[in-house]
Amino acid sequence: MGPALTPGRRLLLAGGTAALLAGLGAALGPVVARTQARAEAVPRPVAPRGALAADELATVAVFKAASPSVVHITALSAERDVFSLDVQQVPRGTGTGFVWDERGHIVTNFHVIQGASAARVTLADQSSHQAQLVGAFPDRDLAVLRIEAPTSRLPALPLGTSRDLQVGQRVLAIGNPFGLDQTLTTGIVSALGREIESVTRRTIRGVIQTDAAINPGNSGGPLLDSAGRLIGVNTAIYSPSGASSGIGFAIPVDEVNRIVPRLIRDGRFVRPALGVSGGPAGLSRALDLPAGVPLVGVTPGGPAHQAGLQPFKRGRDGRIVAGDVITAVGDEPVQDFDDLLTALERYRPGDKVTLSLWRAGQTRRQAVALDASSD
Repeated sequence: MGPALTPGRRLLLAGGTAALLAGLGAALGPVVARTQARAEAVPRPVAPRGALAADELATVAVFKAASPSVVHITALSAERDVFSLDVQQVPRGTGTGFVWDERGHIVTNFHVIQGASAARVTLADQSSHQAQLVGAFPDRDLAVLRIEAPTSRLPALPLGTSRDLQVGQRVLAIGNPFGLDQTLTTGIVSALGREIESVTRRTIRGVIQTDAAINPGNSGGPLLDSAGRLIGVNTAIYSPSGASSGIGFAIPVDEVNRIVPRLIRDGRFVRPALGVSGGPAGLSRALDLPAGVPLVGVTPGGPAHQAGLQPFKRGRDGRIVAGDVITAVGDEPVQDFDDLLTALERYRPGDKVTLSLWRAGQTRRQAVALDASSD
């Protein structure tokens, strides 16, 4: 027989049992708590939202209407495999474009396809099409491609105008930044009349500045107004890091609508020519000439020569013989040769323009019939 359970031993056993039960309770407590938590871990009810705000609905509607017209462009280059010697096309960059018309013309930036041997266009329905280059005008960073696709897949963007834009009005940009298809950003018109430099180092004037985020890959995409109309082509950003810093630029649609039809028709932008060459700014300062383009060359038999324009030149005695300074084309003043080229681009070969001229202190106006440039 075991030892007798005296009152003291009964108390000791009772205390041990209590301690054991307390230990089990402490160990089982978290398990019970977790079991209860799992039983209570049900999805929270969704709070009612109500209708979208009017401006949100408008933005959604613009995106839904415009996104089928926005395309993804992949520029391709031909490379030869070092082992098989086979030539294959490999991607060299991506950008954005948009449908111009139901004939399959696609507008984008020239720098998107610059240096490429071919290009592929992916429509909003993810169908992919080989593109042909129709024409390009690097001075304005614009290019037109063409694809063969059913007209039902080629909805053209409604065209707006840039002449009546106002700083502060809302704009939307759609593009493919970093290869991410169909990205929408919104902002406002931050400024108008900006100037940027094209890939040919010509000045693009009248540029729209916006704070709608424009990142690499957005180039060539549309800038829309709140009515969903095309008002510009996103072309550049100002950013030390290469990413959006809230300063983006778009070529105004009025320029686009002036240039694109001529690229489609002629395959290039045929700039009308006067047949003149202009002197440097130093010449104007040295001779105390008025603001304008001092002529240092006039092509024999060209439009300017036939109209009697004369260049500055040195006489036999070494003195400067006064020539003509073009101070305006039509009613548009010109400050330098770049201004002159920009003003002439608004005309076509064969058009007559009236030049304002200065020579030796005398001013006159002279009509000139424009020729086609050879570049």
